Amino acid sequence: MDLRRKRAYDTPSDGGGFRVLVDRLWPRGVSKERAHIDLWAKETAPSPELRRAWHAASDDAWGEFADRYRAELTHETADAVAALAAEIRGHSVVTLIYGARDPEHNHAVVLEEALRALL
Repeated sequence: MDLRRKRAYDTPSDGGGFRVLVDRLWPRGVSKERAHIDLWAKETAPSPELRRAWHAASDDAWGEFADRYRAELTHETADAVAALAAEIRGHSVVTLIYGARDPEHNHAVVLEEALRALL
């Protein structure tokens, strides 16, 4: 399986496969028609408390956020992550869609790691 990440504000590509929105909130200003989302897996997103702490933290807090989110993925949202892995298993190309600006420091990076471990 080809597992990818793409920002919600980028234009969907024809080869994007099965598109999964992994944010708890719908991306502001993006219509459902434009987004081409096949599944909204908001249960796998960071908790509201963790998301608020990440947005309030300094730029060098990435490691702490990633560790706390990994803990959430293995405890609080383990069932949702397992369900998502089962859902995407039959697709040859899956794109995780996120709204964050930074392509390397966002929760989709951590979620992708967790999904790869399950697949």
